Amino acid sequence: MTEHQGPDRREHPRVVVTVVRSGGIGGMRRQWRAEPAADDEPRWAALIDSCPWDDVGSDPEGADRYVWRIAADREGVESRAAEVPDSRLDGPWRTLVDAVRSAPGS
Repeated sequence: MTEHQGPDRREHPRVVVTVVRSGGIGGMRRQWRAEPAADDEPRWAALIDSCPWDDVGSDPEGADRYVWRIAADREGVESRAAEVPDSRLDGPWRTLVDAVRSAPGS
């Protein structure tokens, strides 16, 4: 008889995405985190893979601009992290950030 292994023993890799927005007026910092259920992990993996992690670009210097720090951890896959200027938060980056911000428990 095999002992129950608990929720960490799943077929799909575990996914955790963290988004931290800093800057703006007053330098306020906000953080969101998504840990999707096992059946939703393939969709999240696709969101993560669609982002241009190696081509973030830069933002013109200026006061009160937001910076988005995005980190994606998947079990069995190399962790990814990027600092995305607010002016570059579009396309796949915006889709990923919006998904994290709207995730249950964020």
